[in-house]
Amino acid sequence: MTSTPPATSRVSIVVPTFNEAANVAILVQKLGETLQAYDWEVIFVDDDSTDLTWKCVKDIAARDPRVRCLRRVGRRGLAGACVEGILSSSAPVAVVMDGDLQHDESILPAMIEKILRENNDVVVGSRYIEGGSNGAGFSRRRAAMSRFATTLAHRITGDQVSDVMSGFFAVRRDRFEAMAGQISTAGFKILLDILMTGGATLRVSEVEYTFRAREDGASKFDLKAMWDFVVLLLAKSTRGIINERLIYFLMVGVIGLGVNLFVLRLLIDVPQLDFAKSQTIATFLAMTSNFYINNSLTYRDKKLKGFAFMRGLGFFYLICSAGAVSNIGISSWMFSNHQQWWVAGIVGAIIGSVWNYAVSSILVWNR
Repeated sequence: MTSTPPATSRVSIVVPTFNEAANVAILVQKLGETLQAYDWEVIFVDDDSTDLTWKCVKDIAARDPRVRCLRRVGRRGLAGACVEGILSSSAPVAVVMDGDLQHDESILPAMIEKILRENNDVVVGSRYIEGGSNGAGFSRRRAAMSRFATTLAHRITGDQVSDVMSGFFAVRRDRFEAMAGQISTAGFKILLDILMTGGATLRVSEVEYTFRAREDGASKFDLKAMWDFVVLLLAKSTRGIINERLIYFLMVGVIGLGVNLFVLRLLIDVPQLDFAKSQTIATFLAMTSNFYINNSLTYRDKKLKGFAFMRGLGFFYLICSAGAVSNIGISSWMFSNHQQWWVAGIVGAIIGSVWNYAVSSILVWNR
């Protein structure tokens, strides 16, 4: 039986939220009932919810000093919210849990004790060890996605933790701060990032729990989150040599290459167009598609909207003109020297992509 912790044991509960207004008061009440033996606080990190979750938190915080709100305006993402929440804490232990009431708060004392008493660095709330279960918390589609992601992660990280996809974990704050600069603020699964960054140096344990059915709100674990997860695995597998933004940019570049080659193939046999004109049109359309997709995906944390979007698009055309000239010039030279049209097109597209990445990172989305 675990001994009663001293009242001075300080714990911060970090809850990233987006449109969870209906759950805030309930969660605060449950935490109060569960953490009576601890000096605790709960930090709601809200991504400017349209249902005014942040206002609900602040109304409660006005009456209860244990409740804090970090309202983030102009930036989104679960991982970034978790990082900011943990770094805002001064408690020795930080716990990350969802605001949808699917995580079982009754296991919080066991998780905290495994850090305070057993000297673990990370303690994971697990659905996949004996006594744990997904319960009624997953739809069939979400369960299938979770199983696939967990299997994929285990193949890369090994079996250090049974539930690497868990969003419910406790971490020793000083260990987290030591690696915070290496933790991605993009994406969905911050626990995996912590485990891969810390590696074998982390002392890790698990506590079983049953995943509850959602009380209110919508799941944030969708295909986009799954794609973020795969990109995170790829980035971490390179040990930081290639970051996630570069991987996204390269993937978008492949799409742009497809657009370039597709359009070039359609135009190459048009009598009125020589190769240079065909490649010019293909390059322009590929550049346009790259800008749209990169703005929505690669640089979504710096996404341009309204007038800024149109200005950015025009500026993108302007500053990429040198890359386009190099693209067209080199590919045209190769084609005139009896290279296959598709070889010339690929080489030209690569030249353009390298230039586009450099200038877009520095001059278009650098804010």
